[in-house]
Amino acid sequence: MLLAGGLPALGQESRAGGEQFRPLVHYSPTENWMNDPNGMVYVDGAYHLFYQHNPQANVWGNMSWGHAISPDLLHWEEQPLAIPQAFDDAGRSIEDIFSGSIVIDENNSAGFGPTGSSPLVAIYTSAYTPEHPEYAGLQAQSLAYSLDDGQTWKKYDSNPVLNRNSANFRDPKVFWYDGPAGTYWVMVAVEATDHQVVLYKSTDLRSWEHLSDFGPANATDGIWECPDLFELPVDGDPDNTKWVMVVNLNPGHINGGSGGQYFVGDFDGVTFTSESTDPPVEVPEGEVFASFDEGDYEGWTVSNEPGNWAGGPWGSAPATGTLDGQSEVTGFVGTGLVNGFLDHDWPVGSLESPTFTVDRDYINFLVGGGKHPHVPGGQLENDPPAGTTVFDFEGETTLSDSGWELTGDFALDPTRNPSTQGGEYYLGDGRINTFEGGPNGDDNTGTMTSPRFDIDGDQLSFLIGGGQRGDGSLQAELLIDGQVVRTQTGQNDGALQWSSWDVAEFRGQQAQLRIRDEATGGWGHLTFDHLVVGDEASQPRSSETSINLMVDGRVVRTATGADSEHLDWKSWNVAELVGQEATIRIVDNNRGAWGHILADQVTFADAPVPVAGQGYDWLDWGRDYYAAVSYSGTPSGSRLMQAWMNNWEYAGDIPTSPWRSSMTLPREVVLVTTPAGPRLQQRVVSQISGQLDVGAAQSRTDVRVDGATALELSGDVAKLDITLRPGDADQAGITVFSNGDAGTRIGYDVRRERIFIDRTASGNLGFSPAFASVDDAPLALEDGTVTLEVYLDRASVELFAAEGLVTLTDQVFPEAGATSISAWSDGGTATIEHITVTPLMPTMWTTVTPPEDGEPSITLSAEAVEAGDAVTVSGTRFHAGESLSIELRSAPVEIGTTTTDEHGAFSRAVKIPVDTPIGPHAIVVTRSDGSELTLPLIVTTAEGESDEADGEQPTDLAEEENLRETSADDLARTGDVPPWRILAIGTLLTVLGTVFMQRRRRAR
Repeated sequence: MLLAGGLPALGQESRAGGEQFRPLVHYSPTENWMNDPNGMVYVDGAYHLFYQHNPQANVWGNMSWGHAISPDLLHWEEQPLAIPQAFDDAGRSIEDIFSGSIVIDENNSAGFGPTGSSPLVAIYTSAYTPEHPEYAGLQAQSLAYSLDDGQTWKKYDSNPVLNRNSANFRDPKVFWYDGPAGTYWVMVAVEATDHQVVLYKSTDLRSWEHLSDFGPANATDGIWECPDLFELPVDGDPDNTKWVMVVNLNPGHINGGSGGQYFVGDFDGVTFTSESTDPPVEVPEGEVFASFDEGDYEGWTVSNEPGNWAGGPWGSAPATGTLDGQSEVTGFVGTGLVNGFLDHDWPVGSLESPTFTVDRDYINFLVGGGKHPHVPGGQLENDPPAGTTVFDFEGETTLSDSGWELTGDFALDPTRNPSTQGGEYYLGDGRINTFEGGPNGDDNTGTMTSPRFDIDGDQLSFLIGGGQRGDGSLQAELLIDGQVVRTQTGQNDGALQWSSWDVAEFRGQQAQLRIRDEATGGWGHLTFDHLVVGDEASQPRSSETSINLMVDGRVVRTATGADSEHLDWKSWNVAELVGQEATIRIVDNNRGAWGHILADQVTFADAPVPVAGQGYDWLDWGRDYYAAVSYSGTPSGSRLMQAWMNNWEYAGDIPTSPWRSSMTLPREVVLVTTPAGPRLQQRVVSQISGQLDVGAAQSRTDVRVDGATALELSGDVAKLDITLRPGDADQAGITVFSNGDAGTRIGYDVRRERIFIDRTASGNLGFSPAFASVDDAPLALEDGTVTLEVYLDRASVELFAAEGLVTLTDQVFPEAGATSISAWSDGGTATIEHITVTPLMPTMWTTVTPPEDGEPSITLSAEAVEAGDAVTVSGTRFHAGESLSIELRSAPVEIGTTTTDEHGAFSRAVKIPVDTPIGPHAIVVTRSDGSELTLPLIVTTAEGESDEADGEQPTDLAEEENLRETSADDLARTGDVPPWRILAIGTLLTVLGTVFMQRRRRAR
């Protein structure tokens, strides 16, 4: 069955949705990997969301365009793969389909459709692999078109249509320009590593002419991606418009990793001119401790790993700029800098300064390179803890000969186990590697179970690496009496890392180790080595690229790069250390991607360097709002945006399966006047109000908050409306997704005037060292209060403050069953002036079941209601998960939508608009198949009077007089009925008769 606009009926079969972290009002694919939204377009009543998708695995790769459609931006139905990657005759991938956009070619300018048609045209990046015979390694722009509203696509035979012979030219967003310079298509794309948006024009989408370039500007730490350019009225005034240039970047976001920034200015059809670009930061004067401009390391102790051809990572003297094989290094001062890229990312080593006495309040310095933070308590070596080695997998004996039981693919050739291939940071030569343990690589499946051994210590420590799975299909398991009591999976990393199990409760018992691999596809293997039993936990290896301040041999301050060859200023406040002796140690202990560090201009000063990014205009201040672009063709000129709710720092590690990633809630953006000039204001699309179960809302008012304070509230798929008065507290707020021990804190810092989301104790954090964070944004109190609108959806928080001028979006992964909502304050007493928790009814993953015996029915909580008040509409015996709309008929106002529960029932409080005409109406509930259920409703004045009380009747209803077989006088004789109700019911019967006859006429 199809809905209007060619949409499949919602929820026609049982699907996924019961997974712990599966969102219920955000879009996520049924399975496999998803990243950037692409080609978002509104066509004939349907919203189309395309996205980067790996149809084969739950990790990035095999890039193709996935597809989903929705009637309302909330109820999404996944579609077949839209534009797949390309292969040659030998089955090798030669073209990945990267990000892009879709336009409605209303004039058929490209000629892809028959005369008079309006094809959909996708403009996307062809990322050609090294196997491509003509464009190997290049990125260029290509076309595909659809003649059936996006259901099927054909690639243009003459692709690519725009090639700059660049390896980083991507992400085209195309729109139709109609202005003083003419009428034509405009493309904005990026030269990603040059931090430039490039603009082109075309009249036919096939031939393109360069217009201009924009950038670098503001945030340039990472690569620029996914641009957008659109015009908006300021404060809704069509005679006062500005243009908005959106630039996403990775990394370089203010709170770390991926994010989006925007610029406000003018576009004349050729050039975008920003009015909101910030000037460079002013660096305070100070004493330069190390400039690295003298041709040597100025007395620093240099430790280079021996055996590398160029003496890397540091060599014998500072670098003078960019090294061989390195992208351009920028941002350093003078003629020299520390550059750990000598011998590329492989070598490890350190640089340590002479000892100095801290005598100023701040140490300022420039840092760039890889983002691999110092791990507190970590080690730079790879030493095991003290104890007894149970298994080290050395020697010539196979696992089978050593008493291990092997099943599945691992039993086919016993000589494969243990392996001597694959992984990094193992000890010795042998280890378990399930990729090598059978003939099928990542598709090997089976188990390896050890002989029994004694637990004679409190800790079991081991090295583990390889793939990560959250469903138990790929993990190391500790067995006691055959039962699994401890588990650990990998981190989608070839490097083995130390991990420990606390086994004090099992001391004195016998145990077994089992390696389980039931996973296939990318990262479908596990590596394991060196099991040690002892009384000490292992120290994790700190694979850092960092600058550390050392006092008494301890790291007391630390900083790292941002996966960027641009050096930025960082500052340490060391006022508490004044008078103490210290050194600065620069560490490169990483061999992987971005395994190098850049440093320059270490300066002692009385003031910090201002943080440049604090003044930039960020689309969202949270960690999980990336690749945001807008929909094309949206009705009423609205500008709707949606983003990928993830961050490349940990995107491949988040603990979800069989899918990975979701989209944010779609937002409408407008320009409003602020003291800094016009800026974007964001709000979740209005359709979300139809999903609010207001009848189940919970509220609290005037709650005194002094320390941890219970609210007796809960919710994990809900909207929260909060007014907080911090009072004399230093910080105050609420905790969501809480189970009493863990939770996500949403709070306000009075001294720093910042709103924040603290997920450092939010639940599952161990999947990535980059995940735990406190993400904040500047926000001034208004009349001593802060007002927040928050959306929770099982594993995410989307926060809107200052009426949408400030937003923060963060993923979280709570403990199972953590739904409690409480309040807290630090350093004083605060007040929750108001908090309402309103459940959000699911729009995704609802299972449709046949209704109970009997026909669906609806009831109203009252026969009459005052204009401006609410009436509750309830229903039973519908399909479970069915989407319904509720309309006030005869005053054509749609007043809400709802979704039934798993029992096919619903209860929805709907507000009658204040300006609704007084008199008879009908509440009409429309089902997904178009059928309707109707009940009469009288709208009255505040005194209970109807404007129809004078007895006048609409003259255009007289032709249906025969439908009123019961007169008002007859009704009056049946009992004590107020005159206004008698007249209103009569008029209502006439209204319903008219509706009935009109529907009969349309049916004919």
